[in-house]
Amino acid sequence: MQELIHNEVVGSYIAGAFAVDGGKRETLVSPVTQAPYHEIVYGGREEAEAAIAVAQEAFFVWKATSAPQRARCLREVAQIIHSREGELAELITMEMGKPICESRKEVNYAAGFFDWFAGEAERIYGMTIPSQFTNKELSIRYQPVGVCGVITPWNFPLAMPARKIAAALAAGCSVVMKPSPETPVCGLVIGEICRLAGIPNGVMNIVVGDEQAIGSALLDSNIVRKISFTGSCEVGKYLYEKSAKTMKKITMELGGNAPVLVFDDVPLEQAVEGSIATKFRNTGQTCICANRIFVQSTIYEEFVEQFTEKAKELIVGDPRHEQTQLSSVLHPVSAEKVTGCVADALDLGATGNLLSDKPNEAQVLSGVTPVMRIFTEEVFGPVAALIPFTAVDEGISMANAGDYGLASYLFTRNMAIAHRAIEELQYGMVGLNDPFLSTAQASFGGIRHSGIGREGGPTGIREYLVEKYVSAQISMLM
Repeated sequence: MQELIHNEVVGSYIAGAFAVDGGKRETLVSPVTQAPYHEIVYGGREEAEAAIAVAQEAFFVWKATSAPQRARCLREVAQIIHSREGELAELITMEMGKPICESRKEVNYAAGFFDWFAGEAERIYGMTIPSQFTNKELSIRYQPVGVCGVITPWNFPLAMPARKIAAALAAGCSVVMKPSPETPVCGLVIGEICRLAGIPNGVMNIVVGDEQAIGSALLDSNIVRKISFTGSCEVGKYLYEKSAKTMKKITMELGGNAPVLVFDDVPLEQAVEGSIATKFRNTGQTCICANRIFVQSTIYEEFVEQFTEKAKELIVGDPRHEQTQLSSVLHPVSAEKVTGCVADALDLGATGNLLSDKPNEAQVLSGVTPVMRIFTEEVFGPVAALIPFTAVDEGISMANAGDYGLASYLFTRNMAIAHRAIEELQYGMVGLNDPFLSTAQASFGGIRHSGIGREGGPTGIREYLVEKYVSAQISMLM
């Protein structure tokens, strides 16, 4: 079977083809193997504007395509992704260093969004409004917003584009995507999959290259009516401000500093296993990873001991190996953040229960306090901060400290505590005895400084639709 991307040279994917003429050419080198794996031609504003123009033309074709036909195309995308699981997982691991066992899960996770939104494409219902006038019919219908600009991160280079693109295509929108410069081929492969699935050329476009030039083209364009971004709070706020000039619709999934609350009524082993799972997935490089683990004081010492022992058992190694749990490859920015936050915490009095001079290895700090960077900043690496609390209200208050509001977790068997915490935690998502809360069938997003809007689930498609109200004087109709 031929590889999905078999071209020796790739570039921006516009109207169903790679743009490889002109532009800066570079050899991509895997951070895992240190070997070249593709030649790429980078684009800039010119390519972005060309992609926007193509997407605008294709939008009218795709918008007019029936919902069942759009759904069939999306299901075919999902089928292709499933059928190429091995190839795509290897690409993710080679391009950004994710452990191969997790890369396979990401492939299936990505396919799930196309499956889910295929169904949502056929469930875009309008409504009829009871009218006070006997000669008027009032109704609401939903229509695609138009050309969408999609900007995605490196840490989930297939799944994050899938969550956005699947919803946009289901709604009838066309897309111009800027993938992360760290994972361009993972982004480009989606364009080829969409073509193979029968989605018309120009509906799905991917521009790689000069980040500032491409981003500015998307933000400045009046044709682009929607921006969906996953990334840092700082960049998200900048995009939000710039999008106001053309009154674009916005979805932002930004940073998190996820807390875990562990109450003393829960089986300790369950709480430790769950906390380990949500802390160290993807070597700690997810926006919903646990950063601060608050443990009730009556079980704190025992929890610290068991958690530290479990962290020691995590296998660090080549991400291509099946047994690897923590990758030997850590993003340079993550590595710098881990090193800085650990040093700061130790200087301010934290205890290093498990330390390493390698930032990709598990580290555990106890006695962390609010004055330390690790308490207030998103670390994005495999270091856990363990903090004691006494009463329920104290734990919830500490968990709510700061400006982030993406994901939170709690472990308890007490129904009253669970209901109270769910109600009072100032986060867009709560995992109750569940370290894996993200799924295609549920909405994903944050509040406060962690984002605007929702992705996935039954509300995810609404982010790509506009509402149109119709008042019809039916007596005038023939």
